[in-house]
Amino acid sequence: MQRFILEQSGDFYSSHSGLALVGLCMNKYTSLAKMLGREVGVLSSGTSHPDLLRSYIGLLSIGKSDYDAIRNHQQDTYFKKSLGVKRVPSAEIMRQRMDKHAEPFRRVVEHCSVEMLCKSRALVSAESTGHVPLDIDVFPMDNSDTKKEGVSRTYHKTDGYAPIAAYLGLEGWCLEIELRPGSQHSQKGFIPFLERVLSKARQVTGKNKKLLVRLDSAHDAVETRVTLREQQRVSYILKWNPRKKENSALAAKAFAEGRVTEPRKGKRVALFTIGREQEHEGKTYRFSKVIRVIERTIDKKGQMLLLPELTVEGWWTNLDLPEERVIRLYEAHGLSEQFHSEFKTDLDLERLPSGKFATNALVMAMAVMAYNILRFISQLGLLGEAAPIRHPAKRRRIKTVIQELIYLAGRLISSGRRWKLRFSRHCPGFRAFALVYNHLALA
Repeated sequence: MQRFILEQSGDFYSSHSGLALVGLCMNKYTSLAKMLGREVGVLSSGTSHPDLLRSYIGLLSIGKSDYDAIRNHQQDTYFKKSLGVKRVPSAEIMRQRMDKHAEPFRRVVEHCSVEMLCKSRALVSAESTGHVPLDIDVFPMDNSDTKKEGVSRTYHKTDGYAPIAAYLGLEGWCLEIELRPGSQHSQKGFIPFLERVLSKARQVTGKNKKLLVRLDSAHDAVETRVTLREQQRVSYILKWNPRKKENSALAAKAFAEGRVTEPRKGKRVALFTIGREQEHEGKTYRFSKVIRVIERTIDKKGQMLLLPELTVEGWWTNLDLPEERVIRLYEAHGLSEQFHSEFKTDLDLERLPSGKFATNALVMAMAVMAYNILRFISQLGLLGEAAPIRHPAKRRRIKTVIQELIYLAGRLISSGRRWKLRFSRHCPGFRAFALVYNHLALA
């Protein structure tokens, strides 16, 4: 095996050249600095507010969330140049400033995240029905063995947080993540959140696009359905939360009145739609519910069962589509679980860095911006012919974007008052990087 002589060059190299793409997106498509000046004010000395937030979003974009990670970049010229930062904050300043201004910082960042999607004209794909999906879901974050504010028992039987997230389009653009205590019920405070994300979805898609809101059974409440049906050009599929006492009667009705198929021996499936009237705040509303009943007398391995096994499922909807189509559309809601995992693992946010709830809410807001920027970079550079060799896909994980375009080694060269970023001739991601950079720089 070849032995190498180790040397350290006097030249400057960067292992995260892709931060130039993040900086372009953040500074070209958002009014971050202007809004911070208006909301929080301008500092006369020290690290500015925009520099602090840009620095932390830069950290998130390379998969780091702890404050101490900024120490490695305080003398990093490329980190400053790529993000448009004049002065990188210390870990102590970053922690203290984010604690002090958590609420106004969060409001500005949440506005800028949606602003970036609008100004960049990011592709937002619709389902085959023409509806743009809006998936809303709660997910647990394990922060056990800590004394952080808001940490409590989640539905996964661990101590942590239970944030609620909203994803738009088949691409999974994140409109907002609201951090919540772990023990908070999914429906508590849900209606204000729903109204906010619907408004943000309209900003991104325009008023004429049809939206399809998909929710799981934790939000099966009449107030949710009333709120959705009163929205213009909004359809919904809401998983029904069944009561056991209803199952037997529904099963009998399904096989008597519904459409019954037998996909295999020992398994029957019945589909039908029923209507139900419910009252809310003195008004009576009529809702439709798609019901699927599965009866198994033989399991999938061919074993005969002593008693039939019944599975009863339902979905509230205002779509005028066949039952099978409604169910298939709802099944696509499960993709949001992958988006949750990208926040928790790819952006290193399973365990949040602060002991203060408001600061952690700010961290999640900045993570939304980093997530959308990385997804936009992926859309531009990792889905076409210029992308590094990978299997074909309609979307790349955030981890893949970080590996292929953010963690590119480059040499920073200053010559004639110009700055150059030089890559190896064997760099597999250079074509994609150049394509994205030129698109952002010249747009």
